[in-house]
Amino acid sequence: MAKIYSKELIENVNDLKPKEETVNFLLNYSKALSVINCNKLKFETFLN
Repeated sequence: MAKIYSKELIENVNDLKPKEETVNFLLNYSKALSVINCNKLKFETFLN
């Protein structure tokens, strides 16, 4: 396992830049999601 992780791979991880489309999708998804706690149950609903 130690050979898989190298300094080059770790350095390249810092260069990740998501597309604006991806960021907008995740933000809109999180805004539309509503979680309702009822006793010990959780209900997830979308507000769309």
